[in-house]
Amino acid sequence: MIRFFLPMIPPTTTHQQKQVTVRNGKPVFYEPEDLKAARSKLMAHLGQHVPKEKIEGGIHLTVKWLFPKGKHDDGEWKLTKPDTDNLNKLLKDCMTDLGFWKDDNLVASELIQKFWAETPGIFIQIERL
Repeated sequence: MIRFFLPMIPPTTTHQQKQVTVRNGKPVFYEPEDLKAARSKLMAHLGQHVPKEKIEGGIHLTVKWLFPKGKHDDGEWKLTKPDTDNLNKLLKDCMTDLGFWKDDNLVASELIQKFWAETPGIFIQIERL
């Protein structure tokens, strides 16, 4: 099992925010600057936790997104955007790019939660199935 906490204000820009333009009559997808910044932030924080060898086989992934609580109670469920599936898509893509596993299709089971928290960040736990 691998377990770690990334102390940060989690990015709210998601993979869904890719843009498309047309060049020479063909659609070209690109990442806007805020998505590039979110990817860079995640890659920098995750890079410290990459396992020596890629995880093989089935994976259960637990991710807890902890956003700055502001006027909310510590531990209160975050019931606003971004959606958990959109948050996790960018995170898993970054983890794949860094070499946590061969492909995120190995993640067969997920628990994704989002809360308001006194200490913001992202808690990640990876278990082999």
